Amino acid sequence: MKEPRRPRASIVIDLGFGDAGKGLLTDFLVRRTGATVVVRYNGGAQAGHNVVTSDGRHHTFAQFGAGTFVPGVRTFLSHHVLVHPTALLLEGRALQGKGVEDVFSRLRVSERARVITPFHQAANRLRELARGGARHGSCGVGVGETVQDALEHPEETVLAGELREPARVKRKLQRLRERKHEELRALWGTAPGGPEAAREWALFEHGAVMEAWLEQSAPLVTLGLVAPDSTLRTWMANSPATVFEGAQGVLLDEWHGFHPFTTWSCCTAGNALALIAESGLDVDVERVGVLRSHSVRHGAGPLPTETAELRPGVSEHNVPNAWQGGVRYGWFDAVLARYALDVVGGVDALAITHLDSLKRLRTWKVCAGYEHELPPEDAGLLARRTEAGLVTRLAVSPERSLERQARLARWLAHAAPRLEESAPEEDAVLAHLERLLGRSVDLVSRGPRAADLSLRSR
Repeated sequence: MKEPRRPRASIVIDLGFGDAGKGLLTDFLVRRTGATVVVRYNGGAQAGHNVVTSDGRHHTFAQFGAGTFVPGVRTFLSHHVLVHPTALLLEGRALQGKGVEDVFSRLRVSERARVITPFHQAANRLRELARGGARHGSCGVGVGETVQDALEHPEETVLAGELREPARVKRKLQRLRERKHEELRALWGTAPGGPEAAREWALFEHGAVMEAWLEQSAPLVTLGLVAPDSTLRTWMANSPATVFEGAQGVLLDEWHGFHPFTTWSCCTAGNALALIAESGLDVDVERVGVLRSHSVRHGAGPLPTETAELRPGVSEHNVPNAWQGGVRYGWFDAVLARYALDVVGGVDALAITHLDSLKRLRTWKVCAGYEHELPPEDAGLLARRTEAGLVTRLAVSPERSLERQARLARWLAHAAPRLEESAPEEDAVLAHLERLLGRSVDLVSRGPRAADLSLRSR
């Protein structure tokens, strides 16, 4: 008699700066594995995971799981996620308008999830405006501000479960508002000028903001969306598979990204593995990494292979916005890809997306290494250099050091990529990538739909 198959957990990890195709890959894995649960395991409302269905519906998933178009698939926002209540409710209504009528009955939010308030979002934007030309590339949603507050002022942190107690939350909001107001006055000196800043500043001047926000957030409670963490275990135990959908990318990771152009979130598989361990379930775990066939970065920070040559060939759902700025493109960077793979300890499967862009290019290039001198005190940033002096691997630090990651960011800003060239043909490109990365490419995507993504035949 055969033993029953153990449930499966697929962890989707972006190995770049984000925007690699996590939504597409999540939708594909849900359909392929029969998963009925998608777990968001990091980040927050700043996500932008695009899914296009076979019947032409398109949605950019921010907080709902990217498997939501599949009937019956549920989303669990774990306690590692920063929840934006009003945006979450708006997104749900948008999905209802796209035919997912039961979307709220398929959503649960961990009682322990930290909540982004209007004051966090406004403070985030005012700090970014104060940086002027030295912006960090924030999404302007308030994720980092909320995390920092939770670390420094835990007594003021609003948890999703506390939304059941409006009076308690209102007291926290009042203290939060007063403290943020003082902090921002110290930063700006006086109330900042300009329409953008004035709009955000006004949130601290009007007491009605708290009552309005509490009223608008109330459906999270009245609809029964807030739930204990044990809900996730029950859902996973009754599903043949679960997809853990990551946000952002490893190169933006709080401790492994290139400071200060990073996020206040763990972008490795760490949180997902912790949630699986907390469930106590015996599951088969696979880590699925995803990269584009070229580099992409939305906002500020190092992008060593940046080029204007790629822009005409890229078909893009992601667009410039007021807070992150423009979407930037570069040739595939094997050095950064190897670094991300080293950070996460490798993956069980690697997906390459946007291969359809090759047919719109005259050539395809890849960075095999960097030509750049390094002062002796920074030698520890590198793991491998060829005899010719070409830097081919960056070192992963076992210790958490933002100062070290900032030095690495400064070095990358001046690193000169050594580019190798291939014909813009899929087989040639994939062979080139496998040679430089020292591992197989297992899944390929040639378009925006789940049907455009397939396992690579051998």
